[in-house]
Amino acid sequence: MDARGNGDSGGKEFQRVAETLRTRMTDGTYSVGSFLPPQRELADEFGVSRDTVQRALRELADEHWIVSRQGSGSRVIKTQLIKSSAPKAVKSRHGATLSHIIGSAFEAPEVTLDVYTLTAESLDAHIRVQAERIHAGEISPERIALRLLLPDTTQPLPYPRVKGKKEDMRLQERLVGISHRHTESLLGSLKDLRTEGLVPSVGVEIQHTPLVPPFKLYLINRAEALHGMYDVIERQIELDDGDVVTALDVLGLGATLTHQVKDEDTNSPGSVFVDNMQAWFDSVWARLSE
Repeated sequence: MDARGNGDSGGKEFQRVAETLRTRMTDGTYSVGSFLPPQRELADEFGVSRDTVQRALRELADEHWIVSRQGSGSRVIKTQLIKSSAPKAVKSRHGATLSHIIGSAFEAPEVTLDVYTLTAESLDAHIRVQAERIHAGEISPERIALRLLLPDTTQPLPYPRVKGKKEDMRLQERLVGISHRHTESLLGSLKDLRTEGLVPSVGVEIQHTPLVPPFKLYLINRAEALHGMYDVIERQIELDDGDVVTALDVLGLGATLTHQVKDEDTNSPGSVFVDNMQAWFDSVWARLSE
């Protein structure tokens, strides 16, 4: 069936559109107060029907990323906030962003990333951007080492779940699908860099822990930490079969992140925070995951 036909709106395409737009809103491509491109332009860009674009926009509106009005378009009302205590924090014209912090890290000869998160959605997006920069010859790291720590989804999770129906596992199954799609994508991106000889050493390890992430954590080159708590929200989610459920969920891309950087003073707040979070990650990785 033609991807532009009505048949694509019930599948995974609306999630791909929504995920890409979320990433653009968090990296500053679409800043707060700006308008998303018209639906027809988005449909052409993604090769999907307008029904699919409308479904993606409904999800973004339910998550309070945008406000849509008939005849006025969709205006961005939220982005990912990063509060940095580092005076020399990497900044773009939109302020500190995760994409610029990770982009700066990938300019080093050796890149080390330890990530603890609910899914690999935002990490996948940032890895793909850096892979494109490497393919274009803009940067040339000699070694990339990624350790990704995810929750064990063989056990029931407190979120996402259908409100008032603990036995309904459809949202957890949806989470598993999203996580699997993005882990496979980032694995493919990094594997290609090694296969094509663009990065001599690439190491990727993924482990699962029985802990449920109350926060998102990025540890970058063992010198920087990005940390943000997940806020539990109530929102409407439309499932693949068209059923709309009231969900208890968390929004990782919308979490406010605190950015800390180590310095020469081992007792400074930044140094203590980064070292403590690195020690915590290493202990969970070694003793509570598989």
